[in-house]
Amino acid sequence: MIKLNILVLGATGRVGSRIVSYALNDGHQVIAFVRTPSKLHISDKNLQVMQGNVLNKKDIESAIAAGDVVISALNTDGTTTLSESLPLILQAMQKVKLKRIITVGTAGILQSRLTPSVLRYQSSESKRKSTTAAQEHHNVYKLLAQSNMDWTIVCPTYLPDGPYMGNYRVERDFLPEGGTEISVADTAHFAYKQIQSTEYVKARVGIAY
Repeated sequence: MIKLNILVLGATGRVGSRIVSYALNDGHQVIAFVRTPSKLHISDKNLQVMQGNVLNKKDIESAIAAGDVVISALNTDGTTTLSESLPLILQAMQKVKLKRIITVGTAGILQSRLTPSVLRYQSSESKRKSTTAAQEHHNVYKLLAQSNMDWTIVCPTYLPDGPYMGNYRVERDFLPEGGTEISVADTAHFAYKQIQSTEYVKARVGIAY
């Protein structure tokens, strides 16, 4: 396995911290870009913690200049931080000729099986009352689709905490049929595996048990 410098955005979150652990276990160098370093309860000789704000152009440029691949596990948290930060991330990547970005989205931005011409969150397939987070992830999807990056959006459905199982199903553009949940550990595992894979470049991937 080629050892990489992996930049993880949202490294203190549930999925992000798992991605950091998987990458360190395999001996990669990890740059964890965080607002609050004290929230990251991981220490390792191959871990570099960078404090910064994803909405600060200089902070993002410094972090991205140090990486070979970007994994974003940023949350929406009811804000527009995701869609506001992505143009800065893409510009910084362009500047250093970095192409590979993997993001963790939501199953709401996959195509609806009931009405394939629309996304799940726009159809009766979605059971969520609020579409705020899905709209924010949709904005991210549109920005990535318009870019020249080698992007992959991992789209989990309901995300309970739980151990790594490794027996999940994935499907391009759709949520695997009948899928209702996927653990944080398995979602992080699949997102992490994409750094060595080109199978889902320029694609959304649904993931569920």
